[in-house]
Amino acid sequence: MAEPEESTNAQFLAWVKEWLDVARERNSKGVTTYKNAYDSLKACPMTFEHPSELQQLRGFGPKLCERLEEKLKKHCEENGLSMPEHPQVRRARNAPEATAEDSSKPKRKPRQPKSYVPTYRSGAFALIVGLSCLPEDSLNGMTKAELIEAAQPNCDSSFTAPSDPTKFYTAWSSMKTLLQKELIYEHGRPLRRYALTDEGWDVAKRIKDTTEKSGRSISAANMPALPTTGGDGSSFAAEEQTSNRVDVVADGEAVTDPDGLPQFTPIVIPPGEFTVELLLDVREVRAKKDRDYMQEELSKQGVDPIMRSLEVGDAQWVARCKNPTYLADHGAEGEEVVLDWIVERKRLDDLIGSIKDGRFHEQKFRLKRSGIQNVIYIIEEITMDSATHSRYEESVQTAIASTQVVNGYFVKRTLKMDDTIKYLTRITKMLKRKYEGQSLHVIPTSVLTAQNYIPLLEHLREHKPTISHYVTYPAFSSLASKSETMTLRDVFLKMLMTTRGLTGERALEIQRKWKTPHGFIKAYQECGSGEQGKKRKIDLVSGELGHLVGRKKFTKSLSQKIAEIWGDV
Repeated sequence: MAEPEESTNAQFLAWVKEWLDVARERNSKGVTTYKNAYDSLKACPMTFEHPSELQQLRGFGPKLCERLEEKLKKHCEENGLSMPEHPQVRRARNAPEATAEDSSKPKRKPRQPKSYVPTYRSGAFALIVGLSCLPEDSLNGMTKAELIEAAQPNCDSSFTAPSDPTKFYTAWSSMKTLLQKELIYEHGRPLRRYALTDEGWDVAKRIKDTTEKSGRSISAANMPALPTTGGDGSSFAAEEQTSNRVDVVADGEAVTDPDGLPQFTPIVIPPGEFTVELLLDVREVRAKKDRDYMQEELSKQGVDPIMRSLEVGDAQWVARCKNPTYLADHGAEGEEVVLDWIVERKRLDDLIGSIKDGRFHEQKFRLKRSGIQNVIYIIEEITMDSATHSRYEESVQTAIASTQVVNGYFVKRTLKMDDTIKYLTRITKMLKRKYEGQSLHVIPTSVLTAQNYIPLLEHLREHKPTISHYVTYPAFSSLASKSETMTLRDVFLKMLMTTRGLTGERALEIQRKWKTPHGFIKAYQECGSGEQGKKRKIDLVSGELGHLVGRKKFTKSLSQKIAEIWGDV
């Protein structure tokens, strides 16, 4: 068969090939459609002048032909060529004049396919608007958490809490429709990322045109909501909040022993020079028309939370210096120090959803990596239908037990949001009593790196247990950011934990034995081939780590499952 440049329909074929390559790169469902279209056009001996004529071939529907027509128009304009005549226009021009009898019959107008534009401020609308904040040539996409943050300002429904407490569906359910329509594609494992397809970008442009013509507005979806006041009533500037997201901590070199840890003199904040404040994530909403409920109810209880987009957790506490330049005067940045307490709040339906899609383990992993010791999981009960409740009851109980026993986190179960608000109020007042009468020792950010942060905290807690050490809020945000502190070790552990039955504790034991994914794969390769090699691969993990007991123990069946994935058994 002739290659595209030699084909009778070379230009059409080249464009279809270009879209096929992009679909393959993005692992899009459109690969099959483009492949069928490419093969049928490549094999067809006929010459086509206009893209609409291609509908007679396999793989070419109205949508693809429309796209080719737009591409051809642009090509003709750029090269000074005349656009080929549409077949319908050509047939009408060449048709014989109608008889009187024919002219008396009403002509049926051809039905034009309606361009898809989602309902204003619906879940689909917000998701497309949120993703349109990315550059059009971006292949990276957004994680679910990042997309929800970007989409929520343009949606009347919550992406995390069902509008009806008896239902399970949220605005995120629209994602399934957009994936099926191939307006959005997903990629990446275990952490999925989302981006617009070419058709999705077309819809995003139609959304912009439609909303502008109707006089409606689109919120700045790529910017999280900013607080207007702090806990003491003082105002916050947008520049100050944005600075919290700047990468203020370098990656640094890996720390292999305590001698590699930095020596430093802590910055000491005396008692009375700061206040303890509650930070609340801006995405903590009750329902679609009651977004400020938690903030307002906390204020009624005497706690004015600072609303902010948090890098990890749903609530945490900071010590805020009364003198805003105190830390800067001592060589640090910002005016807040992160205290050793953090909350992850889960509605029961969200807990079930996070268990199903893997977010539950990822969130616990990120909380562990934050370095904060006192982690509280609040599980908030909601009314659910009995079938759903019974189906996932065992999974929920297992997850809660694992969180308590394996991770060592405190689990608090509440009946409703009002109980959660009262609990946060009690903790805030307790922490005010605990911290505001003592000095705080702050680690200078200049000695911190993403590699030495956790080893340094562990070393200080072991050798100086009577003194607690803290970091500034900008440093903590930089360290806790998903994109900024992903070391090879973190990636390896996350890869391991995607295997069912391979818990965090077991993943750590594998990582201690084989430091990198390359080292782990190499160990399997050294087992050899054939039946004997296969047996050695199956027994590799259970044999090397067979001395472990309890929850760290590796069974033969788990060892085989790991070998199937990593050893290509």
